[in-house]
Amino acid sequence: MTYDRDRIEALLDQGVRDKMYPGAVWATGDATGTLAQGTTGVLDPDEPDVPMRTDTVFDAASLTKILAVWSSIGTLWEDGALDLDQPLGSFWQEVARHPLGAVTARQLLTHTAGVPLRAQLKNLYGTNPHEIRRGVLQEQLHRTPGGAVEYTDRAALILGYLAEHLSGQPLDQLATTRTWHPLGMTSTRFGPLPADLAARCAPTELDQDTDTHLKGVPHDFSARLLGGVCGIAGVFTVLDDLATFLQYMLDPAASHVRAGFGSEWTTRSLTIGTGELQPARGLFWHPAPGTTTEDDVWVHYGFTGTGIWISPTKGRWAVLLTNKLYYTRDREPLNGVRNAFRKLAFTF
Repeated sequence: MTYDRDRIEALLDQGVRDKMYPGAVWATGDATGTLAQGTTGVLDPDEPDVPMRTDTVFDAASLTKILAVWSSIGTLWEDGALDLDQPLGSFWQEVARHPLGAVTARQLLTHTAGVPLRAQLKNLYGTNPHEIRRGVLQEQLHRTPGGAVEYTDRAALILGYLAEHLSGQPLDQLATTRTWHPLGMTSTRFGPLPADLAARCAPTELDQDTDTHLKGVPHDFSARLLGGVCGIAGVFTVLDDLATFLQYMLDPAASHVRAGFGSEWTTRSLTIGTGELQPARGLFWHPAPGTTTEDDVWVHYGFTGTGIWISPTKGRWAVLLTNKLYYTRDREPLNGVRNAFRKLAFTF
């Protein structure tokens, strides 16, 4: 165990030296809690005396899709309010007369719905949130539903709208009341952040308008356009909250609290749902690169440099949080670090 921890620290320290990211926070654990954790680097290269800490707040980026959308859809499914295989138009009048009405929630969750590949909200629909919603829900499909696996942010945006429609609550309120607060995830919330949380937030991308790095404000333009709350991105979180979330996923019965989703939703989600289509997908989760179905290690990444892994078979989870977006939008250097970290984290 000590040997692998040393290798994790050496791996992540090298990433700081190579300027892949200013700093990183990591942990690995099981259903009982955290087994090992650590930090490296600094919060902000402009303030080299401020180290990265375990309570640093990170722009979760696409982890929003898991923390807010996936969990909320699971809550509605377990409540019996949503049939994953029922065409959306059969119960959602807003899309009934449009192409999206033929799509199912399962197809959106597996990225097989055939919806357009990029959100491009401002270019397509302008800046009014109501016009954006109308445009997204009435847009033509990119291809026939069920024909191919094609990752698109738009799937999460639509599912966020669906969760709001079925629950009668805004997505941030639904996620907070049914998942985050029941689990004690008190530092997880949609941005923009209040001043006290923003102060310990890892800065991300350089904002060309202000010539400063975004800090406490979602890096994702679609999230900012929609006021910070949407299914695509916008959530900020900390290491301990993610550890709690993943720990609960492994064994909800062991927790003294219960979120709206439970073990059945997790089991169904961490199962290949795309048949022979490639790349293989579960429900918003996918097998970690370099693993097989038998390895049973599932992952979800965030564009800012975040990542979470979970394996029911191994009974383990892992978290790696970086603010690599401070330096670059290039994914490839960090992907190598992620893959190496995953191998080391799951040897504990």
